[in-house]
Amino acid sequence: MSVEQVIIIGSGPAGYTAAVYAARADMKPLLFEGQRLGGQPGGQLMLTTEVENYPGFPEGLMGPEMMEKFKAQAVRFGTRIISEDVTEVNFGSRPFKVKAGSTEYVASSVIICTGAQATWIGVPGEEQYQGHGVSACATCDGFFFRDKEILVVGGGDSAMEEANFLTKFAKKVTVVHRRDTLRASKIMQERAMKNPKIGFLWNTEVREVLGDGTRLTGVRVFNNQTNEERDLVTEGLFVAIGHKPNTELFKGVIDLDQKGYIVTKPGSTATSVEGVFAGGDVADHRYRQAVTAAGTGCMAALDAERWLESQE
Repeated sequence: MSVEQVIIIGSGPAGYTAAVYAARADMKPLLFEGQRLGGQPGGQLMLTTEVENYPGFPEGLMGPEMMEKFKAQAVRFGTRIISEDVTEVNFGSRPFKVKAGSTEYVASSVIICTGAQATWIGVPGEEQYQGHGVSACATCDGFFFRDKEILVVGGGDSAMEEANFLTKFAKKVTVVHRRDTLRASKIMQERAMKNPKIGFLWNTEVREVLGDGTRLTGVRVFNNQTNEERDLVTEGLFVAIGHKPNTELFKGVIDLDQKGYIVTKPGSTATSVEGVFAGGDVADHRYRQAVTAAGTGCMAALDAERWLESQE
């Protein structure tokens, strides 16, 4: 069995960028792009309609189209891509073992770019209108809601952060929260409460996302104190109830933080296992942008290349 110099687990901006750099360094990378959401080829950008904030694309372009370009560039330099989910890893000894389907692969180094996914509410219509009025990223999509009235679902720091950010564009932002108090930090609560553009709907849960077949037009909400159900007209719904890193595969194998994100060494993409690196949203719960994911994918490839050289 031949030993790969580097195996990249996951695609998206981080995985494909790591592949471009590894391939150009003649590391002959093998990349597993995954099959399903949570291991979706192309990552979260496959659910994004238009990307307008990636440098070098002044006209903007569709998320899936952007990922096709990333992938084509990785392939151009010699990356081999397998469209399967990795189901098992063994980092206990070197070379590392990576299993996909019924086949086991071995590698001298591994780069993990399995990404993260937004936690969705899980109500009818939500999936249908993702990218068509329903979003989980204010910094990605806020610009499209200029002068519109929109809703933000959630009660934590990220929900308050999204709501505040969205007031730069929206005419009015209403925070929908299932309790009568926020769990956000005091400073974030105060900032949101003082913002004249932000209102609150307490003890309220979204029951259904409504639309006209092409775009979101409103939501059906339920007051869990009065049992009253009603429809709200809105042009945007931002879901801010958290993100979940795709790290099930690595529990007990490498160090993860309390939220399940991969812990990397300061100023590096190195994980707790020497020779295993991580890039993109799987190790970043703060920025979560395509451009930062691509940047850390590049860093992971450079770190892996230098580490392999040091081992020879």
